[in-house]
Amino acid sequence: MPSEFFNTSEVLEAILETIDEGIHVIDPKGQTIFYNGVAANLDGMKRSEVLGKPLLEAFPSLNHKSSTLLRVIKSEKPIYNYSQSYVNAHGRIIETLNTTLPIYVDGFMIGAIEIAKDYSSLKQLSERLADLESSLKTIKSPQSKTTGNGGLYSFTEILTSDKGFKGLISQGKKAARSTSSVLVYGESGVGKELFVQSIHQESSRSKEPFIAQNCAALPESLLESLLFGTAKGSYTGAVERQGLFELANGGTLFLDELQSMPIDLQAKLLRVLEDGFIRRIGGTKSVQVNVRIMAAMNIDPKKAVSENRLRPDLFYRLNVLSYELPPLRERIDDIELLSEHFISIFNSKLGLSIKGMDEKTKGFFRKYHWPGNVRELKHTIEFMMNHTENDVMNLEDLPQFLKKRNPSEKILPLREAMIEMETKLITEALLQTNGNVFQASKLLQIPRQTLQYKIKKHI
Repeated sequence: MPSEFFNTSEVLEAILETIDEGIHVIDPKGQTIFYNGVAANLDGMKRSEVLGKPLLEAFPSLNHKSSTLLRVIKSEKPIYNYSQSYVNAHGRIIETLNTTLPIYVDGFMIGAIEIAKDYSSLKQLSERLADLESSLKTIKSPQSKTTGNGGLYSFTEILTSDKGFKGLISQGKKAARSTSSVLVYGESGVGKELFVQSIHQESSRSKEPFIAQNCAALPESLLESLLFGTAKGSYTGAVERQGLFELANGGTLFLDELQSMPIDLQAKLLRVLEDGFIRRIGGTKSVQVNVRIMAAMNIDPKKAVSENRLRPDLFYRLNVLSYELPPLRERIDDIELLSEHFISIFNSKLGLSIKGMDEKTKGFFRKYHWPGNVRELKHTIEFMMNHTENDVMNLEDLPQFLKKRNPSEKILPLREAMIEMETKLITEALLQTNGNVFQASKLLQIPRQTLQYKIKKHI
């Protein structure tokens, strides 16, 4: 169909209907002017009950203070990742996670738009996780008080021939004799969790729980309730629930990507480090916990402090025992050592008998930058072993985006080179985020839907 037949507003409306998040738009008077199907499903309403009507008429349980849309209309300031609980016109409790923004045209505010996610399902998922952690803690084995503890890594499983890394392992073993908090930082994929697990396993807490939580995986309110637990009645439908601090009592709580934890929540973490007491969300009683905190970051902590992503006082509190793990490209001799180790693992797992790699491939591996570090190396070996038809792997068995980096190949046309680079960056972002498309889109600074389209197109 020729482009002149398209109506701009119709195209925009069609785009907003395809987005898999709730979209609700009101004008300055508080009347709904757009409301997509996802928003209707989240709110438990029919679109006809909301479109063209004043917001407070469609949602009588809200008011000018509790409605994020009306607050933005009044303040003209955005609200990010705000959890909202309300009752719809049919008496159903609705919980959403909203980002609400003012809309400007030619410098004038013409309304507000709200992008909503289903907060109740996220909350239920986190609560199921906490319940699972709690049930695991009650199952005792000769090795530990959690079923997963026996599967943790130890220092004997960290393979390296690098002198500097061996020195870090020696320091880590000394840290295991301490009760101080630990901060480990380095690029994604270098083995930070493996390192802190090893400290835990070497310590006197080895038979107690080791619980890990990624701070970038959940919005602030959900992360806070997961960490500290909830008191009955603290929000609609809330029950008495232990948080990860209580579940990890006697053991270790590992907080990954600490720089992603909101600053206000970092202050509460600091208080726990200082006095050892936590209070459940909505509760009045303080509970003492004996938990060793270990944290990891994929950027330099000093940079995180300078960018206001990490509180200085929290950094100084954690910096007593801090370790920077080197990237794989600085441990050249470990590349072949780890490659042989992964080949052995996948031979057993896949029922193969691959003998190794030829010299050209080994040379390529030593020259390659490995931005995804050990994780990327492991995934590359797994890919090659799934695709090779030889006993000895060669350059032809490399993933496509790596194969084209072979310096012996001719220069690519610009369009192909751009596609190759785009594919490489997407692959590396997915590797660094363990396949999490949302987190990868944040790394690449593109919309999640755009990334999903490019994955389908190129990978």
